[in-house]
Amino acid sequence: MIVLCILGALLVVVGRTLPQVVPVAVRGGLTAVGALFFVIGILAATIRQVDAGAVGVVKIFGNVREDVLESGLHLVNPFADVVPFDVRTHAYTMSAVADEGDKAGDDAIRVLTADGLEVTIDVTVLYKPLAAQAPRMLKEVGVDYENVLVRPLARTRFRDHAVAFSAVDLYSQKREAYQQAVFASLDADFKAKGLVLEQVLVRDIKLPDSVKQAIEAKINAEQESQKMQFVLDKERQEAERKRVEAQGIADSQRIVAESLSAPLLQYEQIKALKELAGSTNAKIVLTDGKTATLLQP
Repeated sequence: MIVLCILGALLVVVGRTLPQVVPVAVRGGLTAVGALFFVIGILAATIRQVDAGAVGVVKIFGNVREDVLESGLHLVNPFADVVPFDVRTHAYTMSAVADEGDKAGDDAIRVLTADGLEVTIDVTVLYKPLAAQAPRMLKEVGVDYENVLVRPLARTRFRDHAVAFSAVDLYSQKREAYQQAVFASLDADFKAKGLVLEQVLVRDIKLPDSVKQAIEAKINAEQESQKMQFVLDKERQEAERKRVEAQGIADSQRIVAESLSAPLLQYEQIKALKELAGSTNAKIVLTDGKTATLLQP
């Protein structure tokens, strides 16, 4: 753009200073082309575009304007620089897995816990620059705020708060509390520097092998204990079922026994003998252990 202005000015000067022997059309053509280039250069330098999701900070000869340019087209001083600041959400990841984080290789955070163990943590920090603070950030930090602010502040806070937790707590039930503690302190740090912290994610926690094996052994023991408790409860239920069944049978037999009487038994015996006597088959009827009657068909 500045080059077009300079080139246009040179063409205008050349067109104006050529000898009179040069045809007027040539001199006029050079002057016209130079003027056109100059105008195009001025317009190109004056009209600036700020992309969606960003704001522009205007800097003129080292001086930074306090206001920002929203996304869209703007008319600015042709000698000014417009520095873009992406104000969308950024994710900065520090991981032990190669090429997974923002830094190549193993970039996980190694912290010391309350019990003196070294724990490796993979984390992701979600944040965005505050649009209104972009001019101050440009003056105090520059555009590389990710490496100047986000990375060192995040690594420091994760290390600072790890000393309040044991390795087992970080790995299990107090992981959320650790994450919230880091968020609270890091959020204050970011606000003071013109950044908005959205979320802190503890993606993975790797314990020393000895501690991990001990935890796994404890978990297995608890699972076996729960399994045995289930079996015992089932056996108790089955024993209770059998007890209730036996009690029912006993009660039924007691009721039947109480309802029997000598006259009733004698009546049932007579009725059975009568039915037997009506049969056409040969039969022997025993009464009180003796042969009472022999009936032939």
